Amino acid sequence: MSTFRLVPVLPMLALLAVPACVQRPATLPPPPVAEVAPVAIPDPGHRVRPKLVLLLTVDQLRPDYLERWDAQFTGGFRRLLDEGVFFSRAAHDHGITETAPGHASTLSGRFPYSTGIASNSAGVNTTEAPLVDADGIGASPFRFQGTTLADWMVAADSRTRVLSVSRKDRGAILPIGRGKHPVFWYAQRSGTFTTSTYYADTLPSWVQAFNAEDRAATRYAGRRWELLLPEQYYPEPDSVEAESGGQGFLFPHVMATDAGMARNVIAGQPWMDELTFDFAWRGVREMDLGGGPQTDLLAVSLSTMDAVGHRWGPDSRELHDHALRLDRFLGVFLDSLFALRGRDNIVIALTSDHGVAPVPEVRSTFGNNVGARRVGGRAFDPVFTAISPLVTRSGIAPIAFTWDWPAFEVDRAQAVGKERDIQRIAREFAAEARKVPGVMRVDVIDDLARADTVKDHIARRWLHMFRPGGNTLAVVTLDPFNYIGTGIASHGTPHDYDALVPVMFWGDAFGQGTDTGPARVVDIAPTLARLLGLTPAEKLDGVVLERAFRSSPD
Repeated sequence: MSTFRLVPVLPMLALLAVPACVQRPATLPPPPVAEVAPVAIPDPGHRVRPKLVLLLTVDQLRPDYLERWDAQFTGGFRRLLDEGVFFSRAAHDHGITETAPGHASTLSGRFPYSTGIASNSAGVNTTEAPLVDADGIGASPFRFQGTTLADWMVAADSRTRVLSVSRKDRGAILPIGRGKHPVFWYAQRSGTFTTSTYYADTLPSWVQAFNAEDRAATRYAGRRWELLLPEQYYPEPDSVEAESGGQGFLFPHVMATDAGMARNVIAGQPWMDELTFDFAWRGVREMDLGGGPQTDLLAVSLSTMDAVGHRWGPDSRELHDHALRLDRFLGVFLDSLFALRGRDNIVIALTSDHGVAPVPEVRSTFGNNVGARRVGGRAFDPVFTAISPLVTRSGIAPIAFTWDWPAFEVDRAQAVGKERDIQRIAREFAAEARKVPGVMRVDVIDDLARADTVKDHIARRWLHMFRPGGNTLAVVTLDPFNYIGTGIASHGTPHDYDALVPVMFWGDAFGQGTDTGPARVVDIAPTLARLLGLTPAEKLDGVVLERAFRSSPD
């Protein structure tokens, strides 16, 4: 194994142990919902163009969360579910369902093979763009390729203003693409919102003022996270030791009282989403978003559901309660926007960057994960031992090959003229990797060109991730619900539980109800472009979701 450069990409909290299986109680089925009948796209010329387009991305939001807890929502989710169109079977139709590739597809209308963002490990972080007035690794869209809705809007009207906000750097950067607009994220070490020198050398005065208020410490230090509703409204037990590595799995959860610790640990508490909304609201007012004759763009990515999911899991009481709290935070934010700009002047799209798999040791109510197992990070060591002689005979330097889960890759610049050897090595890797217990299939990317991508959704999703002839030679797919490593919650596979996400549209132009037909995240950008009368700057993978629109008022 030492002859290969191993780059493990394992779930958060990978060192935490988990106990034996725990049985979850069943829950009531979601209430019935009406479907939206397909209608023709109304001519945008018949309506007043919106003043503000709002993209909301909720990290690790499964669509069935919105269905399961529907009756308990009273805020922003309630408004979107009642007044907008909800594509409940929408998906990220690509293979590595992680935060970076997911966010890169939201407003680009393109799959990862086209955006250049294929994983978190090859996302936005770089030392070439240091943070501004904050500690931590720098970030920029240096790997992102092509354009986004923000570029098309600015090209149509140079007065367009754009703001993107998130707790995560990749959540703020990638929806906007390469444009040098105001883009800010939370620097956990410093407890402040920041940007990088890719965008600016100094923070705007309103950001400096917001940071000077030190809200993470002054507002939230010592805050108790109690259940929002009475305990009988939560069917999930609060005593499952598989959550949080057996530590801190019982309510209430208390924030640190020390200011420095509070600035750090808030990232995993519900209050981080509230803080993100507060920052975005300050930006709306300071930048006068939606206040001019043009249409402006606001992108807000909420990251706490991902943090909660990775600590307590999708079947936890904590996840349930945070979904309810996020609903209320979102409701306050939308009410504020409507009061400032008028509801008729705003269009909203909501989605997620990926789903999540249940914890293997917990019998989940989000899928039949009986028999789920963990595949250890060292389980593939025998694979590399087996292919080492073939690599040696090829004359290609072993360091040219990379195992970056779930992809086996080669640096073709170090293997010029060795195409036959590369193909032999790729197929030998696939043959050996298929022997690893818990592996469902291993695909050689060059062979997927012959796959039936209509019937074989896994092949299709891998092709949307990587193109034949590239550096990625083969990809591994585990059996459904299996985990790589020892994390609390896992995602990143082409299976539906990781790929399915909500896609929602709200506004005067859109219909109402739930649509269970096919839809994809890459369809969001072309649908919004049609609404705004924009022409994308390049060929898109997504298409206009005509079913989202209501009939023309004429």
